[in-house]
Amino acid sequence: MSGEFPVIQSAHSLVAKHVTKERWDRVKDIETKTCGFTIAKACACAIEFDNQHCGIYAGDWDSYKDFAPVFDPLIQEYHGISSTAVHTSDMDFNKIQGNIVDGAPVHSTRIRVGRSIDGFGLSPGITKEQRVGVEKLMANAVQTFSGELAGKYYPLAGMQESIRQQLVDDHFLFVSGDRNLTVAGMERDWPEGRGIFHNEKKTFLIWVNEEDQLRIISMQMGGDVRGVFERLAKGIKAVGDSVKQESGKDFCLDAKYGYIHSCPTNLGTGMRASVHVDLPGWTQHGVAKLQARCEELHLQPRGTRGESGGQTGCTYDISNKHRLGYSEVQLVQVMIDAVNTLYKEDLEWQKKHGM
Repeated sequence: MSGEFPVIQSAHSLVAKHVTKERWDRVKDIETKTCGFTIAKACACAIEFDNQHCGIYAGDWDSYKDFAPVFDPLIQEYHGISSTAVHTSDMDFNKIQGNIVDGAPVHSTRIRVGRSIDGFGLSPGITKEQRVGVEKLMANAVQTFSGELAGKYYPLAGMQESIRQQLVDDHFLFVSGDRNLTVAGMERDWPEGRGIFHNEKKTFLIWVNEEDQLRIISMQMGGDVRGVFERLAKGIKAVGDSVKQESGKDFCLDAKYGYIHSCPTNLGTGMRASVHVDLPGWTQHGVAKLQARCEELHLQPRGTRGESGGQTGCTYDISNKHRLGYSEVQLVQVMIDAVNTLYKEDLEWQKKHGM
């Protein structure tokens, strides 16, 4: 039970715009079946903080259905989709045309997606028993991996200091203490039921029970985007097959919203395909102009220190902007083609600026 309509501190958030008193009153007495999640828990970050852009999380797949009067218009605005849109997934790496061109100064490539197993809550709402259940399924799944996917699972609970330090040095470890995740309910019972898997070459990772039940990541040095996507697709299939065999459960795949994630901004593919690339010509030409160009190419540029880390030198983290309404193959293809375009243009700017 969510009580009366609250004061929403994040006045400019999507929650402030779409969670009206009338909509709140329609859903305030609902508790979801999977986790007993409520609309008040869903909106906790927007109610508590004044700096949210989105401000809402789902506690289980039911949340998107039970609180549809709130979620639907918010998701439609954020992702720019219509109320009748459907989502198609496509992980067939054989459909990728070409790759990043030889000679492009790409340091590294990383593609991540999220997945959620049906019948278990999402991180903001998941019960202790469900979280441990997800971990158990994953600890068993990774033992079935062979070839280049083979590796080891490291639970956070009771982790040896030497292993912890190695995971920190590799930038693989996720830690507690994020205020947003805490208020959203994602750090309950920390660190129980959470862990990290990586293969021997450290090119394939799975985060278990962080912001999503599963964050599946494929990465390597250089610009072989197609190869990184191929490994990701094979890894996801290996996880899905194992979970299905052991539990009979599938990943949560919604006809309208694609793969279900705790944050509605990740719905659809939940995919972020990114490269770290040097663009000295564009940097000289102007970072604001580069940002505008990336927008035209459906890309999102960041500094290479992460989301709010600012910019160092001329290296940028360039990724696909869209998540929902496009297939994985489409988004990877857009990223490859657009990075090649930026590189070609970068060489022209270098010439013009006499570099």
